[in-house]
Parts: sequence; C-alpha cells; structure tokens
Amino acid sequence: MDRLKGKVALISGAARGQGAAEARLFASEGAKVVLGDVRDELLKQTADAINAKLGAKVAEPIHLDVTRAADWRRAVETGVREFGGLDILVNNAGIANMKGLEQTSEEEWDAIVNVNQKGVWLGMKTVIPAMRERGGGSIINISSIFGLVGSAGSTAYHGSKGAVRLLTKAAAVQYGPENIRVNSIHPGLIYTPMVEEVLPSREDLQPVVDMTPMKRGAKPEEVAAAVLFLASDDASFVTGAELAVDGGYSAM
Repeated sequence: MDRLKGKVALISGAARGQGAAEARLFASEGAKVVLGDVRDELLKQTADAINAKLGAKVAEPIHLDVTRAADWRRAVETGVREFGGLDILVNNAGIANMKGLEQTSEEEWDAIVNVNQKGVWLGMKTVIPAMRERGGGSIINISSIFGLVGSAGSTAYHGSKGAVRLLTKAAAVQYGPENIRVNSIHPGLIYTPMVEEVLPSREDLQPVVDMTPMKRGAKPEEVAAAVLFLASDDASFVTGAELAVDGGYSAM
C-alpha cells in the first residue's frame, strides 16, 4: 500500500481495459489520478467507481483525444489544478487492426499511427514541463509484443508500436539528467475490450495462446502491476527499459 502516496498520475485510454485497471491500482496505492479517454460516459463511470470505493475524490475524468495537443494541455492543466502537479504519465491509449501491408489503406495507417505513435509523443512532450517543476517523474509508454517481434499481419500496429519502443529510449536518454524516467511495457495477449474487438472468437485467440510459453492470456491487472512498479520509486534507477509482460511470447 501507498507505493504512490503523494503522486499524481495521468493515464490515457483509462475508461476501460488496461487503463482502467491501472487507474484503480494507482488510486489504491495512494495516487491521485487524472483519467483521460474519448469514451466520456464510460470514463466518468470508471472515475466515479474509484472515488466511491476510496471514499474521496482521487480520480478526475477528462475528455482526451490523444491526437490533439489541446486535449493534452487540458489534461495536464487538470492534474495541476485539481491535485497540485503531475508526477506520472501512462501512455496507454491505443488502437489496432490485423491487416497486412498491402491490405492496409492510407487512412487506416494514419489512424493507427496518429493514436499509437503521435499520441505517445504528444503526451510526453506536454507533461515534461509539469514533471520538471516537480523535480522529476516517471513516464510509462504501453507498446506491445508487436513492438518487439514481427507477424504475418498488423503492419500499421507493428510500425506504431515499434516506434513507441524507440521513442521511449530516446526520451529516456534526453531526460535522464532531469530525473524523468521513461520506460516501455510490451504486453502480450491481454484479455481487454480492444483485443476482443480485433480477435473476437476463441478460434482467433487460440493460436496466440498456443504460441505463448505460459499457455494463457493475462488479465489487465497483471499489466497494471508492472506499470505500478515502473511508476513507483521501486524503479528509481530504471529508465530506457522495455518490460515484456507476455507470458514468454517474445522469448521464443
């Protein structure tokens, strides 16, 4: 308990799935949390549930389209205004499809790159000044196993998540002297609404399970626990790292 006591976090894509699990865990560990998403009604429900469980206002929802700089500025301003500053950013928002290189349209490519890659860059760019004022901070960028290894499809997703991996390392080098740590997490098969939308049937999921040495997928809470470690002072000398939470998938 209290591993994030006194910290303020901003989490994108926090209405459901991994982002919501991270928000719940962060709040239970003492953080104040700004929840950002484009799903406004679901986002408010998630924030209200956190506040009700803890009996205090520790979660604040805000509309956040990660492709828009103005939305990022409002999210950071909300953290500063409501909770006094900003210490942690989790770039969690993401979208995906399974299309191969030739099957991907220019519009599909742009949509995925704008959310998964541009959104991460904008988030980091916008929070750095607020973290600098606090004397440091921790940024966790959610990439994917598909940012580490290839596959027969998901071309735009691979491209965007691979970019997140190296954006993370570049930022870690640049901001290490300012005590701002930047790390990436690479989830494997996690049972979230996004995965259910892309791989809706058991037949779709089973090949990924079969290729995973632990022979299962994971709950969002298992990713949230890894994010918590990197956000906390337990990871005070960890920056520029890539942490696979994938049941061994990327070890093959």
